Amino acid sequence: MLTLKMITEQTEKVIAGLEKKHFKNAKETIAQVLELNEKRKSAQNQLDKNLSEVNQLSKSIGGLMKEGKKDEAEAAKKKVSEIKEGNKALQTEMDQAAEDMQNLLYTIPNVPYDEVPEGNGAEDNLVVKMGGMETELPKNALPHWELAKKYNLIDFDLGVKITGAGFPVYIGQGARLQRALINFFLDEARSAGYIEVMPPTVVNAASGYGTGQLPDKEGQMYHCNLDDLYLIPTAEVPVTNIYRDVILDEKQLPIKNCAYTQCFRREAGSYGKDVRGLNRLHEFSKVELVRIDKPEHSRQSHQEMLDHVEGLLQKLELPYRILRLCGGDISFTAAICYDFEVYSEAQKRWLEVSSVSNFDTYQANRLKCRYRDADKKIQLCHTLNGSALALPRIVAALLENNQTEEGIRIPKALVPYTGFDMIK
Repeated sequence: MLTLKMITEQTEKVIAGLEKKHFKNAKETIAQVLELNEKRKSAQNQLDKNLSEVNQLSKSIGGLMKEGKKDEAEAAKKKVSEIKEGNKALQTEMDQAAEDMQNLLYTIPNVPYDEVPEGNGAEDNLVVKMGGMETELPKNALPHWELAKKYNLIDFDLGVKITGAGFPVYIGQGARLQRALINFFLDEARSAGYIEVMPPTVVNAASGYGTGQLPDKEGQMYHCNLDDLYLIPTAEVPVTNIYRDVILDEKQLPIKNCAYTQCFRREAGSYGKDVRGLNRLHEFSKVELVRIDKPEHSRQSHQEMLDHVEGLLQKLELPYRILRLCGGDISFTAAICYDFEVYSEAQKRWLEVSSVSNFDTYQANRLKCRYRDADKKIQLCHTLNGSALALPRIVAALLENNQTEEGIRIPKALVPYTGFDMIK
C-alpha cells in the first residue's frame, strides 16, 4: 500500500508511475485519496479543538460554582454537552473518511521504479541476459506430457479422477524427481544463508491483505468459505506475514527466509495448448525466498536473489533467460520484477519458472512491518521475494531437454538427490 507521505509529497510522480502500470483513472483516484485525507484531517483538527474547549470549560465549571455563578456554570455544562454531541458526528465522519481512504488505497498498485520499462504486456518485457546450454534432441522429440506417460512418471488422468484437471499425480521416479528438486533447492538456499521455515498453507484474510493478494487476486485464490480462509498461492504470503505488526531491530536485517510449500491457484479462464501437462497447474510445489531489509540495502538484496536463482538454473544445466518486466506486465504489488524463463526445446517455447521482486515499502506499509534504526526512529522495511524455484515447468524442461535415445538424463547436481542418473 502506498504511503500517504509519498502520495502527498510526490503526487505527480505517483500518478506517472501508476500510468506506467496502466492503472485506470490514476489522477482521479489519487485526487480522491487526497480529498478523503483532507476530510479526515479536518474532522480530526476540529475534534482536537473541541476537546481543548471541553477541557477548558470543564475546569471552569468548578470555579464558577464556587463563585456562586450557577447560571454561568450551567451554561458551561450545556455547552460541554453540545460539543460532545457534535463530537460524535465528527468522529463518525473522521472514521468513515479513514475507512474509505484505506479501502481505496488497497485498490491502488505499487509505483514502479524508474528502470521499469514502458510497455503493455509480456511482449514488451526487456531481455537482460541469456545463458545455459544449447540442447540437441533426438529426432521426433516428445513434449513432457508424452514423456511422462512413456516412462510412467506423471499420471494426469488419474489426477482428473481424484480431483480435476490441473492436479497431477507423480509416480515412481517422477515423484522422486520432485522430492529431489525440493531438497536440492532447500539445501542451496540454506547454503546461501536462508533460514528455512515450514508455514501453514492456509491463511486468513488479514494475511492476504498484508501481502497484496487481497483484494487484487481474490478470484485466483481458493477460498474456504465456512472458515473464511484461503489456500496460499505462494509461500510468500505466510512467510512475509510472520513479520506483520512487528518492529524489528536494525541489527536483525536483512532477514532471509526460505520455505517449501504446496501452492494453489485457480487460474480461472486458463485453457489451450499453453496449459497442457505441467505448463499451468492448480496445485504445485515451490521453494520461495523471502527477505526483509532496510531501504538502503534492498537493491543489493534483490541482486543477490537474482544471482541465486540464476545459479540454480546453471546447476540444472537448463537454457534460460532473464527479463525485466515492463509496466504493463509487472505485478500489482511489485516496484520492480525480473522473470526467469527456461527454454522447452520440445515445445519450442519459453516457460516462466521464477519471479524475483522488490516491493519497496508497499507490502511493509500494509503489514506494518517496521524496524528501529540506530537513532531509535521507526522506519518501514522493504520486502522482497522470489521463487527458487517453482517445480512444474522446471520438471517439464528437464524431461524435454534431457531426453535421449537411451532415456532421460538427470543433471549431475541432482543425481545425489535422485539416486539415479537416468530415467529409463
